[in-house]
Amino acid sequence: MNKPILVCLGLFVSQSAHSSGLYFYEIATEDTALAGAGQAARAQDASTIVTNPAGMTRLPDRMFTGGLQAMDGDISYQLDDENGRKSPGDVMRFFPNASAFYTQKMNDALYAGIGLYGNYGLGIDFGDWTGDRLITKSTMVGMTLSPSLAYKLNDRLSLGGSVNVNYGFLSLTRDVGGNNEKEKDHDWAMSYRIGLLLDVTDQTRAGITWTSETKYDFDIDGKARFPNLPNVEYDLPISAQVRAPQQIMLSLVHDLNKQWSVMGDLGWQDWSQFGAPQITVNGKELDKKSRLKDSWHSALGVQYRPTEQWRLNAGVAFDSTIYDSQSDVALTLPTGDEWRFATGAQYQVTPQSNIGFAVSYLHMQSSRVQSPESLKGHYDDPYLWFASINYSYQF
Repeated sequence: MNKPILVCLGLFVSQSAHSSGLYFYEIATEDTALAGAGQAARAQDASTIVTNPAGMTRLPDRMFTGGLQAMDGDISYQLDDENGRKSPGDVMRFFPNASAFYTQKMNDALYAGIGLYGNYGLGIDFGDWTGDRLITKSTMVGMTLSPSLAYKLNDRLSLGGSVNVNYGFLSLTRDVGGNNEKEKDHDWAMSYRIGLLLDVTDQTRAGITWTSETKYDFDIDGKARFPNLPNVEYDLPISAQVRAPQQIMLSLVHDLNKQWSVMGDLGWQDWSQFGAPQITVNGKELDKKSRLKDSWHSALGVQYRPTEQWRLNAGVAFDSTIYDSQSDVALTLPTGDEWRFATGAQYQVTPQSNIGFAVSYLHMQSSRVQSPESLKGHYDDPYLWFASINYSYQF
């Protein structure tokens, strides 16, 4: 699944990026315009560090790629019973992102690079609502530094790897005794990425990437009490919302001719390992059965080059839900089956540089929340949009 980057994102998180948890492919690169299609095999700029570090062997001697991105949308939560109670409505807030990558050829076989990117992050605001003792606002920001190496075994096969140093910041604000109290914490986590890139023919290449789990540990008290429910304590499962599972991505790119290329992905994410991120009552799980299952990602994209200066992109992707049932999802992780539709273009400004833009629309399946029972409700047709610009320069 791509609940794009990995990034994973619940309402507390994204890398991602990317979240089904929201794992985002969108990190302000050209991949955004293709809905991530062909990401592990395309290797057209320095951001291949994220999608497949082995792709550095296809790049010029030295290259820089950077980008800026905006994300927003509508994730509205409505209580089932609004008699005298207030629903939060749209909890999504505008969220910026940025990325930068540099690669360099060390010798005929060895390449090195480094990337700094926001792999996931999200800002939400439930506002003044009935459940403000549980959550009012929250912000999760994740940044990753990825030193990478790639080695060309021969003219057709390359291997690559990255050591990812991940920094995460989490803040949680809620009503405690009539006052808004804010808790915040940060943590460092390590993860790893290994990739292989193969030129199957002169027109076709295949890439496969494995990325390890990323797990943060934030020291934030998730317990909340409600005055109208004596002796009942709710424990918000914060740690479950800030993890990205291990994942595998297989991609193919085929050049039909000098103008047209088609590409696709098949991916898997190990969400079932995280069990059931849900609220507990008085320290007891409401349901010991895991609600989560592994998810799958598929994508198709096309690239058209009408002239030597222009490269036009379009793509569509599908990610299956991480929930066994959409009628019982976590309050802080509203998602389901996801569809992405994206497009964009790159313009070759000079022989050494190009600039591009991309837009992407992500539609999520509707879902229902059953716990805590006093805050039962539903998310109807949530969606997100992304808009980004990127720039690459060959030294």
